[in-house]
This record gives sequence, C-alpha cells and structure tokens, in this order.
Amino acid sequence: MTTSHLRKEDFVDADFLRCAFPPPVDVARSERIGPKRFFNRELSWLAFNWRVLEEAQNPNVPLLERVRFVAISATNLDEFCTVRVAGLLELAAAGDQPAAADGLLPSEQLAAIGTDVRKLLTAQQTVWNDLKSQLDREGISLLNRSNLTKRDQQFLDDVFIESVFPVLTPLAIDPAHPFPFIPNEGRALALSLENVQSGRTLQALMPIPDQINRFIRLHNKGKQIRFTPLEELLVEKIGFVFPGYRVVEECAFRILRDSDLELEEEAEDLVREFEIALKRRRRGDVIHLSMTGNEYGNLPDLIKKELKIDDNDVFPLQGMVGLGDLNELVLRNRPDLLWPKFSPRVPERVRDHDGDMFSAIRRKDMLLHHPYETFDMVIRFLRQAANDPQVVAIKQTLYRTSYDSPIVEALCAAAENGKSVTALVELKARFDEAANIRQSRRLERAGAQVVYGFLDLKTHAKVSTVVRREDDRLVTYTHYGTGNYHPITARIYTDLSLFTCSASAGRDATKLINYVSGYAQPASLEQLAVAPINLRKTLLNAIRRETKLARDQQTGEIWAKMNSLIDPEVIQALYEASGAGVKTTLIVRGICGLRPGIRHLSENIRVKSVIGRFLEHSRIVCFGNGKMLPSKHARVFISSADWMERNLDRRVETLVEIDNPTVREQVMSQIMAANLADQAQSWLLYHDGTYKRHSGPKSERRFNCHRFFLENPSLSGRGSAGATDVTKLAHSHD
Repeated sequence: MTTSHLRKEDFVDADFLRCAFPPPVDVARSERIGPKRFFNRELSWLAFNWRVLEEAQNPNVPLLERVRFVAISATNLDEFCTVRVAGLLELAAAGDQPAAADGLLPSEQLAAIGTDVRKLLTAQQTVWNDLKSQLDREGISLLNRSNLTKRDQQFLDDVFIESVFPVLTPLAIDPAHPFPFIPNEGRALALSLENVQSGRTLQALMPIPDQINRFIRLHNKGKQIRFTPLEELLVEKIGFVFPGYRVVEECAFRILRDSDLELEEEAEDLVREFEIALKRRRRGDVIHLSMTGNEYGNLPDLIKKELKIDDNDVFPLQGMVGLGDLNELVLRNRPDLLWPKFSPRVPERVRDHDGDMFSAIRRKDMLLHHPYETFDMVIRFLRQAANDPQVVAIKQTLYRTSYDSPIVEALCAAAENGKSVTALVELKARFDEAANIRQSRRLERAGAQVVYGFLDLKTHAKVSTVVRREDDRLVTYTHYGTGNYHPITARIYTDLSLFTCSASAGRDATKLINYVSGYAQPASLEQLAVAPINLRKTLLNAIRRETKLARDQQTGEIWAKMNSLIDPEVIQALYEASGAGVKTTLIVRGICGLRPGIRHLSENIRVKSVIGRFLEHSRIVCFGNGKMLPSKHARVFISSADWMERNLDRRVETLVEIDNPTVREQVMSQIMAANLADQAQSWLLYHDGTYKRHSGPKSERRFNCHRFFLENPSLSGRGSAGATDVTKLAHSHD
C-alpha cells in the first residue's frame, strides 16, 4: 500500500491538532517566572509510567501484549526506585539539597513520589487482576493451590523434587541464624510455622531462587493452558521442607536496593573498578520493600526490622509481588493474542545493488527507519567491512548491545582479518556494565583496540566508520544512529540510521572517535555537533535563530521528537521562542519539564507523547528556518541526545545535520509528519501536568503512526515520493 492509495477517511482533517490541543490558559505571574514554570522530573516520569500502564487497559491492544505492558510498567518502576529514588534518599540524608528546577526539595519530592507510587502499585494489581480474568476466558489460567487437581498435585510433586528442592535453602530465623542477605530484586517467603505435635513455633525464611521460572506450566486441561506461581508450590510443599510443621502465617516479599554505581574519581583500572562496583550494587541499601499477606501480622514487622527499612519505603500489596515476571506468560503459541507478525523491509536500493552496502551508500545517502526497515543492514555494513579486502580500518562506539552480539562478532572477525579495529566500549551503560565488560574482553582477545572513554562522561553517541581503499584514495563510510547497536531492541525501538560516504561526515566522525580515544578535542566540526563540546550551544543557537526570524518575519516553526525534555536552559529558550510567535510541536515520549499552553509563556507550544506497539526512541529536530514546516529551507537534525542536562553536559552525544535534500524530506514529511498526525497512540500534555488520551473520531478511524509505517513498508525508503498527503495531515499551524 502506498500513500496515494490511502483512503481519506483513514485520516482526520488537517486541523485536528489545533482542535485537539486546549486553548492557552492564564496562570499567576509567579507560575510564569518562577520555578513553577517547570514540571518536576520525577513526577513527570511517573506520569509516563501511568501511560504505559494505561496501554495495558487499551482494548485495541492484543491481550497478551497488554500483559506485557503491565510487566513493562513494573520493571520501569523497579529501575526508577533503584536509581532515581535512591539518589533522592541520599540527597535528603545529606541535607536536603539541592532543590529541583521546580523548587521541590528532595524530601518533598520523596513524599510526592511515595504517594504516587502507592497508587501506581495498587493500579498495577487491579489491571493485572482484570487481565487475569480475561486470560482465563481465552483459555490461559493462573491457578492458586486451592484450585489444583489431584493430578496437578502429583505432577507438582515431581517438579518440586526434581527442579525446585535441590536449589532451595530454607533458613530458620533465630539468634543462631541471623536474617540472611537478600539481593537486589530478590524475593522470599517469610513463614511462621507451628509444630503439629509440640506446638513449638518457628520463624523461617525461604529465598526464592531466580534460576527457576516464576510460573510453572501444568498439564493442559482440554484446550486450557494452565500455570501456577512458584510461590504457591513452595507453600504447598512446606510439609516436605519442614516436616511436622504447619503454616500459621505467610508473607511474600521483594526488595529493591540502591543500584546507582559509585566509582572512585581516580580509578587506575576502570574495568576492575566497575567489576568491584557491580558487586557492591547487589548489596546496596534497601530502599523499597513490597509484600503481600497480612500487613498487621508479626512477619511484616520482623522483615522491616531486620532489613532496617523505614515505613515510608514499605509497600503492602493485595496481589503478587514482582509483576515484571508476567513476561513469562506472553505465549508465542497464541498468535491470536499477540501483535500480528511483520517482516522488516530490506531497502530497495540495497537489493538493487545485490546486497552491497558500500555501492548503495555511494549512490547517495541512505536513511533507514527501524524497525520498519531491518537493522540487519547495520550488521551487514560491518560484516561486509570485516570481509572486504579493501577495508583497512573500522571504528565503532558500543553503548548497549546484545549478549551474543553480531556487531561484536563482526568487529572480532575484522580484527582477526588484519584490519585496524577500534571499539569504544562504554562501561557506564546502566545495568549493562557486566555485559559490556564481557564484550570488551572478547574484542581484546580478537586483537581489537578497546577504549573505555572518559571516567566522568558516558559515551552515548552511536557512530561507526569504515575506511575503504578506492581508486588509490581512502573513502570513509559513516553510520550515525539514534539508537543502540542492539539487534534485539532494534526490533521494537523506532530509530533512525543514516549511512553516508560524505567526506565531511567521515571527518567529523573520526574527530569524535579520536576525542574519546585520545582526549583530542576537535578544533572544528562541519556537519556534527558533539556534547559536551558544542551540542548545547548549537541547539540553543538554532532555537534562538528561529526566535529572531519569527520576530523579523512573523513566522517560524519547530518540530522536535525525543524521549525526555527537562533541561531548564533549553526549556527557557523554547518559552522565549513561543513569545516571539514560533509555533512549536514537541513529541516527548517520557519526561517533560516544559509546561505548555500557558498564555504569555508557552501558548505557542504543544506537547504530545506517543506510546504504543513500538518504543519511540528516535531523536529528531526540525527548524523552519523562518518558514513553516515542512520546507525545503528547513534545518533538520537527528541525534543520540535527549534534551537533558546529563546528555548535553555529561555525555558524549551527537547532533547530526542532514544536508541531503531527499533524506531531509523523508525525516520531515514522512517520519515526523506521521508522528505528529498520530491520534490512536497519543496523549496530550496539559498546562497542569495531566496527560489525556487524544480525543477524536471513533477508535477504528484514528490515525496510528505505527500501523501506518507497517502498512507502508516502502514509505520511509523512497525519498519524498508520496509524502505530501502525510504532511497535510500533520500540519495545522495555519
């Protein structure tokens, strides 16, 4: 299906964005000039996770995918607590400084977070219980021990003896047996037991091993697929573990620990320092305790006392701890309850050149839109380079990648084939540190030069260069990406890949890599801005130029897409642009500190969040350059950086200006326009911080940008052809 074949009724009137966003509101002057002109970062993140959970209630989402959204919401919240909440606790303990941009002190933020987290945890349980009932009606049942048949119990006897009991370590709790260590994200059953003959009581703890699946699949009953949770089996078999005892009280609990790594400022061996820090992470302070059972019984008090945790950090649940494990129930053999399968497209130009990436790139710059266009092209680019006798050098940044990475495999093959290979491995990629250490060791064994970058800066840029000998000269082929070199997440993250053999792009990429490998700060850059050197300045200058043009010419426009927007200086520049009449539409998936729609502050700024089948991850910014977008005069950039202080000041990031007219048109008139036109998966941000789902025509007629790109697989690889219809739908600033 091409754009010209789309029915008009598949879309809505081009004015829908203007109608959907509320008119500007008046607020007190103190809210326009003081800290209240910003939203709180942490509360904005929680609002994002509420939107994720809301997708679990969306009837247009397949049932098992809705279960997956509950799991995502739960794992998101785990990371938030172990990193962000842990950091605030440290600040509060150290003296409650500094205040956030919105004026809230750490202790005040913690109080607000605690209230919202309790509501969110309760909502997760409510949504899960509803989905559990729907699963049962669809033939997938989760049974507690009271629902087990005699045949089930006989089957579970064998499972317990063969697969569970050998790894269990039940622990008595008394003066001779101190309370054991429970690692981060660890689960356990606390038990109060009574000897059936003597009446003697025993308190015990049964840590639940991570090495065993959370849900045990039982024999099918007809067409019914049935599971029981591991903790149900453990309680059922207490008589086997503690012969002669019965359960008086039980309590399942799960803990989260402070997981933010601290490194010595002058580490002599960065790899060893990280290995030590990773061991400390497992033993960080407990900052979150969730538990089921009777919160007024004896066991909860015992657990809180032994873990030395404050009541404010205890979260009683009526349901199940650790909902992130629900991913185990997303069954591949029920395709009727999953998203329809799709095959990412191989770009026509690559097919036209018999799969030769270098020939395709030489023809002209190539932009790929993942996951609609396959990430395998990035892998092919490096594999071809590894085996091409004309290739002399490869340089590559690695922030996150998969366990058995084909990217690392290609780099190792290149090094073994005698090519000069430099890999910039970022050890500070949160929760992927151990994997990156393992990959770096593998690369070193193959003969690659491994560089770990800066101690105080994360290298978050996504850049790869291949230097090839052609006609007695060296040609640099460059890949700039908005996402990680991770083939698994590339299947569900929307990102952009730019391939070019532009000499200026190659020079800039080489200077960037030399900067990280040898601290050689580039004296000049042509097509690229780099954080922390000049990315912030470049971005602010572009916003301020649009502001000046709007004042002089009475017209100006900005479209931008990112994951997070919280940098106060950038937000203030956008407020000033709004005051000059610059029409700004922001697609901010997650955290947003900017308050839109306030008269005399942000009346020309609109913010939406797109959350759906794919994780919106690409960072794009388009400046009208004194015109209304889209325009042949526009300046268009893709980036690895969100608009956050950490990205602009404490990371190595890229902002790449697109100078190819066809690629620029693709980004503006297809990718950005479709995201702006989305209704089905969009939430609108209001001046008070609330998000509301897009209201419009009936759900089946709402434009869905993810579905649009799935149904138009050739759209993003065809240049400007067919783009006009999409643009008309997205553009609404008349």
